[in-house]
Amino acid sequence: MTLQHIDTVAFIGTGIMGAPIARHIMEAGYRLTVHNRTREKADALVAAGAAWADTPAQAAAGADAVFTMLGYPEDVEDAYLATDGVLRASKKGAYLIDLTTSSPDLARDIHDAAEVDDKHAFDCPVTGGQEGAEAGTLTAIIGADEATVAPVLPVIASFSAKQYYFGGAGKGQMAKLANQVSLASCMLGYADAMALAEQGGLDVAETLEMIGDGMGGSVALQRLAPRSFAGDYAPGFLAEHLRKDLGLALSAAEDLDITLPGADTAYTLYDLLCQVGGSRLGTQAISLLYADQATGEAAGLDWSKLDDENEHDHGHHHHHHGEGCEHGEDCDCEDGHCHCHEGGEA
Repeated sequence: MTLQHIDTVAFIGTGIMGAPIARHIMEAGYRLTVHNRTREKADALVAAGAAWADTPAQAAAGADAVFTMLGYPEDVEDAYLATDGVLRASKKGAYLIDLTTSSPDLARDIHDAAEVDDKHAFDCPVTGGQEGAEAGTLTAIIGADEATVAPVLPVIASFSAKQYYFGGAGKGQMAKLANQVSLASCMLGYADAMALAEQGGLDVAETLEMIGDGMGGSVALQRLAPRSFAGDYAPGFLAEHLRKDLGLALSAAEDLDITLPGADTAYTLYDLLCQVGGSRLGTQAISLLYADQATGEAAGLDWSKLDDENEHDHGHHHHHHGEGCEHGEDCDCEDGHCHCHEGGEA
């Protein structure tokens, strides 16, 4: 069974990225039901006309299309495959679309389970950050072909400017991980460049402008280096989530028997940033690793946490490739120690 017209949409996970995406869907004229573990993060959407659901299953029931934007693969697995999850609650013919950056293997598992139940699931991670989500200009990276996506494409187009089709379940996730690997190296590149310019006595802003006009430029440098330079570390995309994405990429590379030295270095540095208290900062906070102690402390870093970590760790990191806290957007986890309350999704 394939639905040819989408009218009702459920959106699960209204955090930094999810809330503006859901708003674009609603503004495109779809009847929207929302759920988030922390209800307050959905209040603005409900005030604007969205219906509220107390659980993911209640949100999914009766919807023509269900979108999820969650924090970690564990959240995705629970939302879809739990006995009271989206897969069981959704109606025959429904489209189940995961926007989270997650595991390619999990995306294939959800797709296969959905097809058995006469439903259509595919991975559709996005890139463009909070800025792109708010502007409705995200890039959709789709693990399906154009024919499969066609009935739900107008919904996806309401929040994305470009759509890339990779033709099979899990391939959208693999493509997004490739994007994150490139992004992470760009982040380290501009952070290195800023440090060299500053210590070399250059005007850092002018140096960044010069690099951006040449082959050394990147979108990361253009959009995020000015924030690093200005000391603005507010998250458009959380450092701990880039660490999670890099862990997934390194796990995929291990399965493929290849090495990714750039991604491995970036994972190590983002893991360090998270260990010293930067997990809830934006990815541009990587530049704090080059800063003096006072600057780091002013931004919330605490290097003594690394000493505490080493004392309790006995040589083993709490965060390994592909692992992270499973509690999502509102978690206060740091350094492998979870202080979670009931969280919402990223």
